[in-house]
Amino acid sequence: MKLTLLSFVLCSIFSTASWAANDKNDLASFHKEMGGCKSCHTQPGKVSDSETYENQQCKSCHGEYSALANPKLKLDPHASHLGDINCTSCHKGHEKPKLYCNECHSFKGLEMPFNSAQSKEPWDKGWDNDAISKAIAAGPKETTDVIVVGAGSAGFNAAIAAKKAGAQVVLLEKGPFSGGNSMLAAGGYNAVGTAQQKEHKVDDKIEWFVEDTMKGGRYANDPKLVQILAEQSADGIKWLESLGANMDDLKRSGGARVDRTHRPTGGLSVGPHIIDVLRKASVKEGVDTRLNSKVVKLVIDEDQKIVGVVVHGKHSGHYMIAAKSVVLATGGYGFNKEMVAFYRPTFKGMTSSNNITSTGDGIELAKAIGASMTDIDWVQAHPTVGKDSRILISETVRGVGAIMVNKDGNRFVSELTTRDKASDAILKQPEQYAWLVFDNELYKKAKMVQGYDHLDMLEKANTVSELAKITGMKESSLEKTVSNYNRYFKQGKDEEFAREQMPLPLEKAPFYAVKVAPGIHHTMGGVAIDTKAEVLDIQSKPLVGLFAAGEVTGGVHGYNRLGGNAVADTVIFGKIAGTNAAKHALETK
Repeated sequence: MKLTLLSFVLCSIFSTASWAANDKNDLASFHKEMGGCKSCHTQPGKVSDSETYENQQCKSCHGEYSALANPKLKLDPHASHLGDINCTSCHKGHEKPKLYCNECHSFKGLEMPFNSAQSKEPWDKGWDNDAISKAIAAGPKETTDVIVVGAGSAGFNAAIAAKKAGAQVVLLEKGPFSGGNSMLAAGGYNAVGTAQQKEHKVDDKIEWFVEDTMKGGRYANDPKLVQILAEQSADGIKWLESLGANMDDLKRSGGARVDRTHRPTGGLSVGPHIIDVLRKASVKEGVDTRLNSKVVKLVIDEDQKIVGVVVHGKHSGHYMIAAKSVVLATGGYGFNKEMVAFYRPTFKGMTSSNNITSTGDGIELAKAIGASMTDIDWVQAHPTVGKDSRILISETVRGVGAIMVNKDGNRFVSELTTRDKASDAILKQPEQYAWLVFDNELYKKAKMVQGYDHLDMLEKANTVSELAKITGMKESSLEKTVSNYNRYFKQGKDEEFAREQMPLPLEKAPFYAVKVAPGIHHTMGGVAIDTKAEVLDIQSKPLVGLFAAGEVTGGVHGYNRLGGNAVADTVIFGKIAGTNAAKHALETK
């Protein structure tokens, strides 16, 4: 690896906030002085929207993303769960850099080089209707078979499935790197009838999966979609494994009667693992993935059939791509404060665990051409988002044994009830927050918990009494709560809240607690689809050529989503959408 002055700076800047900006105003000026514009650009003024060449130049000079990680640093953006993202996601050539970590976190003491550079308006701010109209009038600049909008799990699965079905595929992502909300998924993937369940001697049935999901959704789900989710869940696991995923760990999520939530071995977060696998698989399959490429219009003909999209590229501007099929995989609207306030006023101002890209774009695109919406006002609050943060404390923590107590140290609900009920229970408590309490055995078992510790989110003590003092809980109450729970564990029966699964007691010091409160996590409603993942119009007829999958859709989860069903949804319906989109495109050429 070449090591220049700049690479040394970039590797070391995060160890202290006292780093002083170089006397050059921005990164581009620095590079220009060292080697000219060609040190970064293949041709000045010719930059792709994905900034592919520029990122390759970064790596050729400074090394691969992972090689820049410094194990001596407690917090290192080069060793994040986002994986191998583009260097230009954070480091900007001609403007103020952006520390992407702090879109979710609040890390202090991390300063980017050239932080004094001038800020610019976001390239994708607002909608330019005049530019959109001109792009349509000019006609398509290129033609493909299938366009997939959004590069999260649903989008990647749709793109890979369409490519495997023989279609040419363009995958468009508005962000500077792929992953979407799926990148933040921490729990797992619900499936029934898998080899993993058989190995662990878990007796499960498709009917149970369906019943649990319908009950969790308060029977407002579309039963046909739920049936597909259950029936194809095991095949979805096999599909991911065929692409290189490890889904061998097994646990139970709230609302499930048995262990059916699959995740990577060792309790790693499922989202980053799956996205890493899908990124590599899409490259191997030859999917044309374009970043910094926002779809701003679905284009239809006089017969209301899809004929393409208008893209707003960061560097290329507005242009049209022609295609017979389009798959919407843009996610929900959980980070769009205006949409949340409109559709679910009671959640106005509530924090969100969602990616900043979850702004409801696909919903608005589909509505503009007459798509029907379903369950659009149903928004889920996850009960355990880190208090005063946007960091989700995974349901896995409760699933593998943590208890939940109020500010006095008393349990107040079954930890494995459905998310809506758990959130409601917390909001009825004094101060509207709770503590998750667990011991060192759980700490060692669930690696994601160690990640929360790394982020300084955990309180730690050698005794339960000491933990109560640190957190402000009543010592006698917390000690009694833990003692009772350990007794319930030994007798196999929770006498207070009928918790069905108690994997671990709370016995081994040190003891831990993390403060949590409900936060917006998932939007159950969205674009209406049928069993082929075709988008429906207001007369419940398919909009020819338009498909959708994942959180942009409604109907699968009903009023409330069970933990583990979202990832399954993205994989199963992503595959269905991609396969049927390819079939439609190839048959109508």
